[in-house]
Amino acid sequence: MIDKFLLAPYYLTLKIRHFLYDKGLKKSVKADVPTVCIGNITVGGTGKTPHTELTVRTLLSLPEFAGRNIAVLSRGYGRKSKGFQQVKEDSRADFSGDEPLQIKSRFPEITVAVDAKRVEGCDFLCHPEKLAVSKKGRKCLDKDFPAADIIVLDDAFQHRALSTNLSILLIDYQRPVSKDLLLPLGRLRDLRSRAAAADVLIITKCPTHLDDVLKREWISENLNLRDFDPVTLQGTAASGKRQTVLFSTIRYCEPAAVFPQGDTRYVYAKRAVAFSGIANDSRFTAFLSGKYRLVRYFAFGDHHDFSASDIKAIANAAETEATAVVMTTEKDSQRIRSMEKVPETLRKRMFQVPVESVFLSEKEMSVFRSLLQNLAASSRA
Repeated sequence: MIDKFLLAPYYLTLKIRHFLYDKGLKKSVKADVPTVCIGNITVGGTGKTPHTELTVRTLLSLPEFAGRNIAVLSRGYGRKSKGFQQVKEDSRADFSGDEPLQIKSRFPEITVAVDAKRVEGCDFLCHPEKLAVSKKGRKCLDKDFPAADIIVLDDAFQHRALSTNLSILLIDYQRPVSKDLLLPLGRLRDLRSRAAAADVLIITKCPTHLDDVLKREWISENLNLRDFDPVTLQGTAASGKRQTVLFSTIRYCEPAAVFPQGDTRYVYAKRAVAFSGIANDSRFTAFLSGKYRLVRYFAFGDHHDFSASDIKAIANAAETEATAVVMTTEKDSQRIRSMEKVPETLRKRMFQVPVESVFLSEKEMSVFRSLLQNLAASSRA
């Protein structure tokens, strides 16, 4: 009972806000091109960036999107720039945010932009010529990019002012929203009932051994769905909305050098010094511990702004372990790469571990591809 009392003001604020949008008392608009929203209602750690990359990777593989301009729009958490900005491969993490820079480095052929105001950001992506005449657009440092044919929105589920064509909600397998509480007593930043508004629910960070029986059991215990069909992978929410449910996991890729002078011989070391600044580092440390003897590990907060003293501490630890490789995450490497005062010896030994989100079955991948193909059809209608 005490949790309901303490959370009542926050709960009522969210309830009223969603009521106003649901009843049309607050305006919600669509972009001029199809949009895919990747989001969550949990604070950090559900895998938004890997799933944004999965969506982009799938779009690029579809014949329906061949020759079409794909764009990603993010808030650019932690950046120091203002307003709408295009992210380039040589952008600094403090200008663009680490996650948008990571996406751009993986997919240089697409447009990546940041803007806290998603409606305005989508409008600029659809009509880049407006940047030259808009007062807000004039602050954009690089206005040269093609008009978008489809926009993938990274972390926009709470932005009710923008109505998207396909909304994807990520739910952590280990911490389902049905068993969580609103902040500050839990990790929910929105109402649990909002899960019923998504078109697709992706259960993330799943164990790879989950079969169809275990998936149905998880759905029955943790999602308010009825009549789940294992063939279509759809069930019916309490609101009557048909929802697709997919299961994904994280796959670690081969380590890659953070700096051009990285010496790949260090990858084959038996010992590692590691550091990270991510929301949940348990999988990262477990992966490293399976390959190396982890002799020193530095844990920083999510989106940590690394300082010279942080680098010095890491360098000192690496100096005492002369043969050890220095490992970090792909996201953290975006911020480290922008730093000038990283010792040469550390640059040679520092590697990052890329991750990818993948579905647990080919059926799930096929269903996901079909959902995106439908967007291509609707954009031509």
